[in-house]
Amino acid sequence: MDFIELLKVIFLGIVEGITEWLPISSTGHMILVDEFLKLNVTEDFKNLFFVVIQLGAILAVVVLYWNKLWPFYIRPISKKQQAVLNRHGAVSRGILAFVEKFCDKEKWVLWFKIIVACIPTIVIALPFNDVIEEKFNNYVVVAIALIVYGILFIVIENYNKRRRPTCTNLENLSFKTAFIIGLFQVLSVVPGTSRSGSTIIGGILAGTSRTVAAEFTFFLGIPVMFGASLLKILKFGFSFTGTEVMILIVGMVVAFVVSIIAIKFLMGYIKKHDFKAFGWYRIALGILVLGYFIGKTLLGCK
Repeated sequence: MDFIELLKVIFLGIVEGITEWLPISSTGHMILVDEFLKLNVTEDFKNLFFVVIQLGAILAVVVLYWNKLWPFYIRPISKKQQAVLNRHGAVSRGILAFVEKFCDKEKWVLWFKIIVACIPTIVIALPFNDVIEEKFNNYVVVAIALIVYGILFIVIENYNKRRRPTCTNLENLSFKTAFIIGLFQVLSVVPGTSRSGSTIIGGILAGTSRTVAAEFTFFLGIPVMFGASLLKILKFGFSFTGTEVMILIVGMVVAFVVSIIAIKFLMGYIKKHDFKAFGWYRIALGILVLGYFIGKTLLGCK
């Protein structure tokens, strides 16, 4: 891999790290960046790269929120708890003792909520993934999605000013609310929508605070992105060249580092501000994209 290609990969990693977590559509930005900055790789590998690079971004969430996500620990069982356990049969006593000693029940409940929120995507979106990629990965869809969801952010935030959130921490997030957020995640299969954008909108409409909506969006991305990457790799096969392996590693590392900065920025930002600024950005970018590609078409440029 020559120096120019390395710079391209680094730039794409930066774009992914920023746009994956800000509600402005990482897929949409990657498609647009590809218009001006093309990697010297096959089309199949490029499509793989645009998905697998998200693993670097999601690892940033795992690192930053490890204490909130890791559901195991080791703690001694008190005499009182042991006395309660001794009333059970051998099998149930063994299971309950394992849970009591090694499992953080609140975090397991959080993971069950994440699984529930993933169900709509698995059932509704996954079967149509290839069709959507083929039909909707174009500038018109990206631009319209950017504009429409930009308007939605502004309208919803104006509406949200008159309400108080009913859920202000993850422990109080109900399974019903998690499922509603999961339904909104289905909308993100359309390029330009933004997975974080659609789920944050869903969370706010369902009554969560901006912080809860953003954090649950981060956590929801873990199984979704790992699953999407695994499917892409299995479909592509494991016959990577040395250059392709290097591109994937560099892209993921850069996306990981930049994602840590982007996540910290977003969580600090929404403590004092709403999401309307991102809405205006989306509208402006969508108009710019439409103008550029319509002008390019009229001028007959390839």
